[in-house]
Amino acid sequence: MSRRRLAALTAGAALALVLPAAPAAAHTALRSSNPAARSTVEAPREIVLTYSQAISLPKVILTGESGTQYGAGAAEAVDNKVTLPVKPGLPNGRYTVGWRVVSLDGHPVAGSFTFTVKGAATASPTAPGSTAPAPPAPTTTATFVQKTRTESSGSGGWLWIGLGAVLVAAVAGGVAWVRRSPRG
Repeated sequence: MSRRRLAALTAGAALALVLPAAPAAAHTALRSSNPAARSTVEAPREIVLTYSQAISLPKVILTGESGTQYGAGAAEAVDNKVTLPVKPGLPNGRYTVGWRVVSLDGHPVAGSFTFTVKGAATASPTAPGSTAPAPPAPTTTATFVQKTRTESSGSGGWLWIGLGAVLVAAVAGGVAWVRRSPRG
């Protein structure tokens, strides 16, 4: 067998050993929601998000058109479902659900969708002469989703860089071995 063929086989074997060790890029995906994206519904009591696989560390924000948040507590995850309780008396209008979860492979995944509430009971006006307290400055859903996307970890990228370095070293070693070997 020639030295060149042996070097090619060595490089191929190194590649075959390295590639199966790469992790699967199996990030979770939002499969469905209740209320559904772009739907028109009566005021929901909760938001339910269903993902393609079990998730952890859920964060969900329900925001109205004015920027007011309507979540009534923290989102809870059970297997592949996340539930966010909603404050009672949700007024008519368009709402945005921003979400962030961590998939089984450890990567954060984020997104958002909207739905509209119609047919809700109108809120009673405040008594004359009184004013409602100003809500705290909200984190808008768009800001939340953008922030979570920029905070996502890049550990998968470093793994691929490391694997690429190992492959380059293996090929370079094979080439050096072929060049140093006496021609025969």
